[in-house]
Amino acid sequence: MMAKLVAGAFALAMIPAWASATAVDQFKSFVTNNKSAKGEFTQQQVKMVDGNPKISKTATGNFVFARPGKFIWSYVKPYEQVLQADGDKLYIYDKDLNQVTIRPLGNSLGSSPAAILFGSAGSADLDKNFNFKEIGTKQGLEWLEATPKAKDSQFETIGIGMKDGVPVALELHDNFGQFSTLTLKNLEKNPALKPEQFKFVVPAGADVFRQ
Repeated sequence: MMAKLVAGAFALAMIPAWASATAVDQFKSFVTNNKSAKGEFTQQQVKMVDGNPKISKTATGNFVFARPGKFIWSYVKPYEQVLQADGDKLYIYDKDLNQVTIRPLGNSLGSSPAAILFGSAGSADLDKNFNFKEIGTKQGLEWLEATPKAKDSQFETIGIGMKDGVPVALELHDNFGQFSTLTLKNLEKNPALKPEQFKFVVPAGADVFRQ
């Protein structure tokens, strides 16, 4: 009998913390405990046609980030574009145009999806920039909704779908009634990364614009 009780207690202790945590708690835990990550994404723009959602554009690529404020978000298909931040500046590189736009990182992130995924150093930063609430279960995921506190944010709400303590889907609703979805996959938590890999090197011959 005692052996069964010990085994049962051990089994309960082995249940992951996210198993009973809310979606908001899961997300804040992910931000706090994962200082870096990398993976792949699929992004879809959705338009409402006669009251029904229709996918208008699809793009795929990969990403890598190190908190706070360092990331590389690379679109591979159907076009090649890179959004890269080194903790100080944001670089947007359009390969077809061979054009680089440079912006101060602080002014570019704010209450954006990039800020909520990559910019925050911990849950305190999240609470500073967003209000959170639970949405419930949808499509097998536990969802939360983040509302930017900044009045000038281009996004009205950001939905985040959690699974096993990891964000795997986002719904980005802008102020014009349109929205896009992001699906994250093959996410590797806390990979070993070198700071210099986030240093952007302007391609030869590229036009550079500073904002």
